[in-house]
Amino acid sequence: MVSAVFKTVGCTAAAAGSIPASSDINMHSVQEKHNSAYSHLPQIGKLLETPQLKKWFPLITRPFTSKIASQTISDIRLSKNAKNTSEREIIKEIEKRCAEASRRRIIKVVNATGIILHTNMGRSPIPTDVWNKAAAINTGYSNLELNLSTGKRGLRNGLIPELLSILTGAEASLVVNNNAAAVFLILSTIAKGKEVIVSRGEQVQIGGGFRIPEILKLSGSKLVEIGTTNITTLSDYKNALTENTALILLVHRSNFRIRGFTKRPSVSDIASIVPKGIVIAVDQGSGNITENIPGEIKAEHYLKNGAELVCFSGDKLFGGPQAGIITGKKDLIQKLSKNQLMRVFRPGKTIFSLLEEILIRKMNGELNGHAENILNLSIAELKQRGKKLIRGLNRRYVDLIDSLISTGGGSAPDELFPSVSVEIKTPDKPDRTLKKLRELDIPIIGTISNDRVLLNLATILPQELPIVRSAIKELLKEYVE
Repeated sequence: MVSAVFKTVGCTAAAAGSIPASSDINMHSVQEKHNSAYSHLPQIGKLLETPQLKKWFPLITRPFTSKIASQTISDIRLSKNAKNTSEREIIKEIEKRCAEASRRRIIKVVNATGIILHTNMGRSPIPTDVWNKAAAINTGYSNLELNLSTGKRGLRNGLIPELLSILTGAEASLVVNNNAAAVFLILSTIAKGKEVIVSRGEQVQIGGGFRIPEILKLSGSKLVEIGTTNITTLSDYKNALTENTALILLVHRSNFRIRGFTKRPSVSDIASIVPKGIVIAVDQGSGNITENIPGEIKAEHYLKNGAELVCFSGDKLFGGPQAGIITGKKDLIQKLSKNQLMRVFRPGKTIFSLLEEILIRKMNGELNGHAENILNLSIAELKQRGKKLIRGLNRRYVDLIDSLISTGGGSAPDELFPSVSVEIKTPDKPDRTLKKLRELDIPIIGTISNDRVLLNLATILPQELPIVRSAIKELLKEYVE
């Protein structure tokens, strides 16, 4: 009985800290060993004072570098090799992760893919002089919503609606932040709770999962499918009309073509059978306004032939900043502009200032779209550029070959045009060569064809040719005999 009491008291005392229990001593011992195993790992503050990590502050910020360093130390603690990891190795690993993070920044790249309006690379480049002209507006205050005549609040659009209307032949125009927003605004305003007729051959999906049926559902509209994938007739449209029909939506096949046994009526044919009050809207998508691009119908054509609303992108064939442009009947544009969603979809001063300047230059005949400029380059000009680029380089590993380009960016999806490419044929695997080019300070993005790396000269801007030549020259140093 006494011994039982003694044991109980002993345990209680140990728990209180008076007499350490053997299990507690063991725990302290394990903890001390654990701490000593990582005592050599440097403190974050000390690491951030090293020149190797300080150089990342201007690129990804000090707090982000600190976060990467903390995560690296944490990962090392969990690794089996923690005891043997030196400070030098730790810094090297942190630098590697900082480099990977910095590559996620939006930086300049050289587009050598032969896809002119490459969506992953920002589509149409803004002309430098246009950018410089808009710089003063964006680096100071502007009259974005200020009426200079009255001194009171004005409309956020400048001359853009009038200029777009003159350019397209529309009664009025409106600008939102992209063409997906333009389509959604039209559906939400004109057809919410009502029926929208769309051909099955035009129920497209574009990049990022934007699907016409799903956007209709989200807008509160009811999709009425007509026709088949390859054939939609005028009778299909006529038979689908009901008292609840609000809109007929014609959708640009931006990234595919249907060939062979196909048929679909023109917008003028559809307009001839549609009763007054049912709106015909065209998602023209590509932004072909003044450009002569094979396979692309101009917005003006649709408006002249019965479409009441036409929407398209500003950063594709049009050659401007990302925007959704809606042109059409004045009463419908006014209706769209009063939708509360306009507060969500309206662009800011940067888009408006760039778009306005591009419109002015385009209408004065001083500017073409970027895609049109490239398509107008002759093969002779491209070969001349190519010969200059590879002059003096080892022709065993580099050459000029005939190739093709496409507009890309949801424009003329079935059209290919002749071009010239630099072919790199080193002993290295082409995937590895492409990776080396992507890892440059100014990454060069090429393609692979017939197990060779191709750099398409058409999409490389003239001012970028020295960058590409220098990169190839450096690349070939490894193979100097």
